[in-house]
Amino acid sequence: MATPEFIQHLRRSIGHDLLWLPGCTAVVLHEGRVLLGRRADNGNWGLITGIVEPGEDPGVATRRECLEETGVEITVDALVRVKAGGEVQFPNGDRCQFLDHTFLCSYLSGDARVADDESLAVDWYPVDELPPMPEHQAERLRAALEFTGRTGFES
Repeated sequence: MATPEFIQHLRRSIGHDLLWLPGCTAVVLHEGRVLLGRRADNGNWGLITGIVEPGEDPGVATRRECLEETGVEITVDALVRVKAGGEVQFPNGDRCQFLDHTFLCSYLSGDARVADDESLAVDWYPVDELPPMPEHQAERLRAALEFTGRTGFES
């Protein structure tokens, strides 16, 4: 998985210490299907996610990540949920915790394809015929599918 340069720079200073990072998730819906990617680092299917770069708005990051990873252009329609995740430790020992911004998105254009080295596969799935995915990814998808117009925050 490609690590942004700003994180590589921080890691040179702090080693494997815990980093708090803003993240984004795109729940891209089109004709009753959702866009999913199969991650190269762990083989799991899930929604399109990424790290918000310094100074970047989360919605802009969501559009950028979707295009970079899948070749699909989207609109970001609504902020569905903001939630802090648990600590993640990567195989190299790096530790991160993400503040995820889950967005409900719509397809604009492009053919879904593996567009970088972060994914093994990319495809559209009917929302009622999904491959297995980690629970935190399924929670984000449910939040988007059940979105009422009010952004969800954990209390």
